Amino acid sequence: MKLLVVEDEPKLNAGLVHGLQQRGYAVDFAFDGEDGERMARINGYDLIILDVMMPNKDGLAMCASLRSNGIQTPIIFLTAKDTTDEKITGLNAGGDDYLVKPFSFDELVARIRTVLRRPATITSDILTLDGLSLNTREQQLTVNQKVIPLTQREFGLLEYFLRNQRAVITQQDIIDHVWDRFFDSLSNVVSVHVKNLRKKLPPAYAKRIQTIWGKGYRIA
Repeated sequence: MKLLVVEDEPKLNAGLVHGLQQRGYAVDFAFDGEDGERMARINGYDLIILDVMMPNKDGLAMCASLRSNGIQTPIIFLTAKDTTDEKITGLNAGGDDYLVKPFSFDELVARIRTVLRRPATITSDILTLDGLSLNTREQQLTVNQKVIPLTQREFGLLEYFLRNQRAVITQQDIIDHVWDRFFDSLSNVVSVHVKNLRKKLPPAYAKRIQTIWGKGYRIA
């Protein structure tokens, strides 16, 4: 899953990005609403974490602008204002959830999972394929009840494959959803990670990750 963090306080921004990356998310970041909106229009994020009070364009204006342009990416607002009116304003602007500072990072992660489980986004924390089970909450892969350790990037790859079963996935699709914006698109890192993932899976499952020459990959 690929997230966008838009927060003008540098330490909080860096802390959120680092913590979410440690939980297995690919994360881009911006420090004001104008940059955040530009990135949200260009990239296909799965969720946006958006501070309300920011320079240039605040979070409410950014959210309203995205919604008016048909961008329905789920948004969790962050704010220092803990009043009912403020929460109602945020939700009416098009937000999906509202978290008051200071907050527990674990609570933020729980709210991200809750929003992504809603209809029209993500339906389950556990993705399966025959005897293979990928638990996105626990960050654990089991195949026929045996735990197989994966790196965060391998886990992200397999999750993206399983969420798009039978679809042909291009390298650009993988870059957009599994890597952050600092990815070197000229490198062969995607094919290397796919190769490493195949090596860790039992042969019967490794063969299901098919290379579609000239197009990308598909899990069958």
